Amino acid sequence: MAKKDSYEERAETLLMPIVAAINCEIYDVEYVKEGSEWYLRAYIDKPDGVTITDCETISRALSQKLDEEDFIPDAYILEVSSPGLGRALKKDKHLEKSIGMEVEIKTYKPIDKQKEFIGILKSYDKDTITIETEGDSIPADKVFAKSDIAIVKLTFDF
Repeated sequence: MAKKDSYEERAETLLMPIVAAINCEIYDVEYVKEGSEWYLRAYIDKPDGVTITDCETISRALSQKLDEEDFIPDAYILEVSSPGLGRALKKDKHLEKSIGMEVEIKTYKPIDKQKEFIGILKSYDKDTITIETEGDSIPADKVFAKSDIAIVKLTFDF
């Protein structure tokens, strides 16, 4: 297991009882390098929405636990936030909750001369994601190999 994955997994384990105590759930945990800085990001969610107070409470408690465990040798910035309205759907649990919702798929390489697709998430399995798109006013299912997909995220309208 890569150190990045190990750090994310251990941070998520520390985070579980903290989020449960305030009726939140873990959406995702990521350890990433951007420029010269490392970031440990915890994304939290709950049915009625995440507040700034939720983020602050969880950030303080998680920071304390991370200091106690001290398993990440690099200097990093801890961020706790909501995944947002246009959240990335990285895991099967994210896709499951989003069946029937409108999503945007961006591919690494063009497919039918385009790299961005919008449609209703119909299904997924370990290798593919299927969306229903509007093609010439006729709905059609489009199947994507997960290996061809750069990102899948919810769309949102203002």
